[in-house]
Amino acid sequence: MKRALVLVLAASLLLGACSGMTYTQQRVLTGGAAGAGSGALIGWAAGNPAAGAAIGAGAGALGGLIYDQYEKSRGRP
Repeated sequence: MKRALVLVLAASLLLGACSGMTYTQQRVLTGGAAGAGSGALIGWAAGNPAAGAAIGAGAGALGGLIYDQYEKSRGRP
C-alpha cells in the first residue's frame, strides 16, 4: 500500500512539472520517455536493458523533435 502511494505521488509530481512546458518541450519529452521504455524492453530481451533505454531515449527524443517540426510546418502550435 505504501509503495502504491509513493508511485501515485511521484506520478502526480511529474505530471504537474510539465504544465509550463512549450509544445516542443512536451513532444521531445514524450518521445524520449516512450523511447526509453520501449528501448529498455528491447534491451532486456537482448541482455542489456540500460543500453537499450539510453539508445531508445535518444531516438525517441529525436523522433519527438521531428514530429514537432512537422506539426509546426502544418501551422499547428
